[in-house]
Amino acid sequence: MTDSKRPTRGQRAGGIAFAAAVGALAGVAIAGRRGARAAATGGLAGAAALAATEAVARARQRPGEIPAWWSRVVMSGALAAPAGWLGARLTRSGPVRVGLVAGSVAGGLGLRPQKVALGPVAGAAVGAAWRLAAGRDAPPALVAASAVVGFRALSAVLFRDPQVSLLAERVPAEDLPFVVPLESRAGYVGTGYVKELAEVLGGRYEADAADVGIVASLDDLAGPEFDPAGVEPLVREFYEHTTRFRLDIVPEWRLWVRPGYLLYRTLVARRLGQANVPMNQRETLRGVRSRIDTITPDGSDLIGVRGWIRSFADTDEPIYVGIYTTYRHDGRGYVSVGFPVPQASFTATLLPMPRPGGGLVLTSRSGLTHPGHYLSFIDPETRELTTLAVHGFAEKLDVFTEDGSLRASHAFSLYGFPFLVLHYTIHRKEGETSRS
Repeated sequence: MTDSKRPTRGQRAGGIAFAAAVGALAGVAIAGRRGARAAATGGLAGAAALAATEAVARARQRPGEIPAWWSRVVMSGALAAPAGWLGARLTRSGPVRVGLVAGSVAGGLGLRPQKVALGPVAGAAVGAAWRLAAGRDAPPALVAASAVVGFRALSAVLFRDPQVSLLAERVPAEDLPFVVPLESRAGYVGTGYVKELAEVLGGRYEADAADVGIVASLDDLAGPEFDPAGVEPLVREFYEHTTRFRLDIVPEWRLWVRPGYLLYRTLVARRLGQANVPMNQRETLRGVRSRIDTITPDGSDLIGVRGWIRSFADTDEPIYVGIYTTYRHDGRGYVSVGFPVPQASFTATLLPMPRPGGGLVLTSRSGLTHPGHYLSFIDPETRELTTLAVHGFAEKLDVFTEDGSLRASHAFSLYGFPFLVLHYTIHRKEGETSRS
């Protein structure tokens, strides 16, 4: 674990003030049905309780740790209270439905498939208990809060391994070579991201660069388990000269993840202009445009930034924007792909492995410390990183030749549950010939 700095006094004060505001809203939502005086009293009590919780949690928090579990549970319950009150007021829902929705949202945020399934069951059970105890007049704010707290307590008993862990807090980017420290400085990423990045970093920007790859050379990835000399020439060419090829994609989503992904795509991905993977093959028939935008630092002939951008051909709506980098550590080469989001970056660091027949596998599953997935928040002034390790998320990219054709399979899983495979057929573009 990387050394971390302690929060400053101003940061602690800001966290306590935010907690107090959340507590005040929760207190008003819970007590407001009894009148204005009760609402004011509830608001003050909630603010005091949440501020005290935050202060104690921060005082006990050690460098390199996230706030204590119990304080996060209290905060999530407080956030659920006003949401439950508002939802019931707008829809006239009873306690069972309020508990069901609150539990479903909490379970969905848990990401783990078992938690997604447990959330609505636990929430409905809490709502049913409130219905038996207080009838349809059960306070919806309390129902929602207790559904979320109950779900989180139960899931903590059933699932003991952490979903995320704080890897580093406010450290220089060079301390985390497996993280790509490039964020989006706007609320939308989109296909113009690399151009906007060039305006910040400087250097020579080239849109849709000709004859470049997502890596400069496979030789940079050599290590004890991987010898680039054993890679099939066509596979090597694809990595080192990616723009010579076009890709046909067939997404294969597991049924259990489709509803959640559809919601995420509608509410998040399209609004961000990032990680907007097609739902089915019908969408890919619109055509997929693939290009690499580059930034070359002033005074250098070596490309500094390679942004692989894929978008729908008819509208240029982004599918994803990935910044591809390589680095070496302890005699091994790695590929790190950064996916910029507002004020943060999600990084996949992958270990190269040989595939029988001359293919290449990039995988996040390894007993080594660097491969994995990381969410980093980037301080806009100091450029320091606060990085979470995202456990349970895994991916494997397999590029190979089959009957003389170039193919790829990109598989993703959550806690061992496969949820998506992207099947690629890779063709040389018309007029392109091998020049390697």
